[in-house]
Amino acid sequence: MKSPANYQLECTRLPILSSRNQGWENILVEQFQHPAGEGKTYYSEEHSICFSLAPRPVHLLQTQGDKTRTGLYAKGDFCLTPAKMPFFARWDSEDRFLQIRITSQFIQSVAGETIDTNPDHLELLPEFRTRDPQIEAISMLLLVELKQENLGGKLYIDSLANVLAVHLLRQYAATKPHLRVYAGGLPQRQLLQVLDYINDHLNQDIKLADLAALLDMSQFHFSHLFKQSLGTSPYQYLLQQRIERAKQLLKHSDRAIIDIAFLCGFNSHSHLSKQFRQLTGMTPKDYRALK
Repeated sequence: MKSPANYQLECTRLPILSSRNQGWENILVEQFQHPAGEGKTYYSEEHSICFSLAPRPVHLLQTQGDKTRTGLYAKGDFCLTPAKMPFFARWDSEDRFLQIRITSQFIQSVAGETIDTNPDHLELLPEFRTRDPQIEAISMLLLVELKQENLGGKLYIDSLANVLAVHLLRQYAATKPHLRVYAGGLPQRQLLQVLDYINDHLNQDIKLADLAALLDMSQFHFSHLFKQSLGTSPYQYLLQQRIERAKQLLKHSDRAIIDIAFLCGFNSHSHLSKQFRQLTGMTPKDYRALK
């Protein structure tokens, strides 16, 4: 057993899509499509979720650690394999699935910030052929970002990773932790500090960790309190502010639209156009023509 390092047998083909080169932190998301076959994995520092995307149920034999089980996996079913646990699977027909690998260090960090349990004693339990609406929702949102090459930006991916980590801690830890609760939103002074930071860094790829660090707060609780204060998530607020700045530049400058895109934190003309149309119902070019 190659326990000191990750491995994945070469009988498993390369992913159709991967976030490996998209700059996502703490989480790796990959979409696979395999013909009938078998494979095994071992991840020393990552917990793994395999979420079925198969158009028709696939019969799988799976071994996690020393437990072997068989069953039909239908679209929406998932299995959870904790870090340092060997995994083997054999399937008898074409299989399609999304694999989400989230680092155990990140899970421990989130645990230390959000629960009243010693994160050093944290243990996630393996799951076989499980249904979970929240896991399904997060998986599908991550798949959309994967297909769009992370147009939502790091702040959005950070938010999804934090929600996933907290959900795993709540539902799949060996000992059910007590989640600390903060209510009432952010104090006005702290809220203004965050809003000013966002305004001053709209052209940069703002991370959730950057905003939470301003207030010396966990990312999960920062997101929760921010939404209580403004009724919208940090990511949605950031997107709205970028579109508002783009509107101002379109109306009051002759800059090229591609330059406006970069000035407002979008990574391309098409990225700006897609988000602009979603929020305003028109393209940047059509909006500029109204002036």
